[in-house]
Amino acid sequence: MLWNKFIAKAKNATFLFRRDFMDYHQDKFDDFSLLVFKNKVLIAVLPANRIDDVVFSHQGLTYGGLVLSETVKFQDVLHAYQSILKFLSKQNIIELEVKMLPKIYHTLPSDEIDYLLFKTRAVLTRTDVTSVIDSKNKLRIDSSNRKRGLKRAKKQSLLVLETSNFENFWNEILIPNLKVTHSVKPVHSLKEIILLKSNFPINIRQFNVYNNDKIVAGATVFETLHVAHVQYISANKDKQHLGSLDILFDFLINNIFMTKKYFDFGVSNENNGQNINEGLLSWKESFGARVIAQEFYRIKTKNYVELNSVLL
Repeated sequence: MLWNKFIAKAKNATFLFRRDFMDYHQDKFDDFSLLVFKNKVLIAVLPANRIDDVVFSHQGLTYGGLVLSETVKFQDVLHAYQSILKFLSKQNIIELEVKMLPKIYHTLPSDEIDYLLFKTRAVLTRTDVTSVIDSKNKLRIDSSNRKRGLKRAKKQSLLVLETSNFENFWNEILIPNLKVTHSVKPVHSLKEIILLKSNFPINIRQFNVYNNDKIVAGATVFETLHVAHVQYISANKDKQHLGSLDILFDFLINNIFMTKKYFDFGVSNENNGQNINEGLLSWKESFGARVIAQEFYRIKTKNYVELNSVLL
């Protein structure tokens, strides 16, 4: 473990930074994650990686920004954020880039960073759209395609099962589909998703659809306190005829995750946020999902001085 300490004083509080290497993704990124302590108590974490003179939070993660202790108040967040920027500046880091955590993932009201981004003159560089179902205000499904698909699936007695085995979905459905349709591989290899499952056994779940004991579709779900986020969705070439995805998502939305506040289908953007896959977005909306934004910001680390006079 590499230690890189930086001490900052703020109103009798001492903020200590510790730089840690993340075990996960360490072979893909130059990790620059930071832990922030106030008087030896951990109050914030910044997952981050470095490329030259820019630090990103975090290119290997779906969301970035400061992860805060529920006990911290605005003043602590202000000083922690300012101290991070100052620390990065002294490390010859010119910019910090952050992909924001969508507010549906907050466990408490926490818009401190939104204000601090404004004060440090952060620049909005990208906006993605993610499709979400609000479980307390669920829309009725009017799509005739969804209704017909679910009817076909039930008629053919498709079976949806949760499994701890990722191999069949990865090797028989996900990898072949991504290769044919996009000439890419899954972001997570089979080995990586198995490792993540072992580290977070109750938060990563795999659901497969079977037709006469043959896997025909599946979804990998990352579960948080309030949100079920679909990380991977894929089905074989017979999905329209079988209605495999219709029965899968009917099962997930209305049974497995019916008590979650939100069901998150994920983003539909391409080309660094500049375009939206219309067909994919329309398909998600046909289940009753609606769009929320995920924003990306770039901050000059030298702008930490802009926070000196915030508190009166």
